[in-house]
Amino acid sequence: FRFLFGVLIPYATLAVFAIGFVYRIVQWAKSPVPFRITTTCGQQKSMGWIRHQPLESPSNWLGVVGRMFLEVFFMRSLFRNTRTELSADGKLTYGTSLWLWIGAMAFHWSLLVILLRHLRFFTDPMPFFLPILETLDGFFQVGAPSIYISSFAILAALGYLLARRIVSPQIKAISLPGDYFALGLLLAIVLTGMAMRYTPIRADIAGVKELGYGLATFQPVAPKHLGLAFYLHLLLVCALLAYFPFSKLMHMGGVFLSPTRNMPNNSRAVRHINPWNPEVKAHTYAEWEDEFRDKIKGAGLPLEKDA
Repeated sequence: FRFLFGVLIPYATLAVFAIGFVYRIVQWAKSPVPFRITTTCGQQKSMGWIRHQPLESPSNWLGVVGRMFLEVFFMRSLFRNTRTELSADGKLTYGTSLWLWIGAMAFHWSLLVILLRHLRFFTDPMPFFLPILETLDGFFQVGAPSIYISSFAILAALGYLLARRIVSPQIKAISLPGDYFALGLLLAIVLTGMAMRYTPIRADIAGVKELGYGLATFQPVAPKHLGLAFYLHLLLVCALLAYFPFSKLMHMGGVFLSPTRNMPNNSRAVRHINPWNPEVKAHTYAEWEDEFRDKIKGAGLPLEKDA
């Protein structure tokens, strides 16, 4: 039991995750993009006296890097997103989706902090920044164990994202079973992890460290006394990793391959030729006139040259 759930399943899951992730990225990277696909709301660079938007419509790769940085770390496009509603009198109104952006930011940043904190179980010695990160994350410590802000922030964010899909009729109508499954799986992982930290259902930290370090160094061991709660938590994490490459969660890697985000909008400065077009023999007007000269002259139509 311990070797199956502590060693074999995690290794199999990591293999599925790595192979599936690389396969999806390679398939997307092989898709030809012959033209600049622009979905911008800013002025493209053109004449020198027309002010353009370097982040909304970048004309070089430096601007693309800046736009991608804001997209990946601050979800700029989601921050600019708007929602539409039909009022009681039949008028279409527009408003901000600020709460959605706040929920998404809280979830992603908290998840990043939690993943970094878990490096303590896979490294020896720990990375130098981990004590600093844990101090900042546990700023509101009022006892032992310390209360991590990221744990409760990600719980609140996931609760909001799930409630939004259930309560909002518009979002509920376009939600798929996979959307609920991913959110439910993440919630289960967070809840089991918090239960092992903040309730009497504890895991042997030394044993978890031994298991994690053994997996990371390919010298697996299956310590005793880790408890069913820990194996349930680990199994849920494995399920998430195995599901990851086949779900919408792949936007983590796909955002870097989005042609609407990773390409400069320089179609006015650079001519882009479609590589799919076969070579076509052109038929000029002069050749057409020579071919039908007698008929054109017989019809009394003018010719550019008489002979």
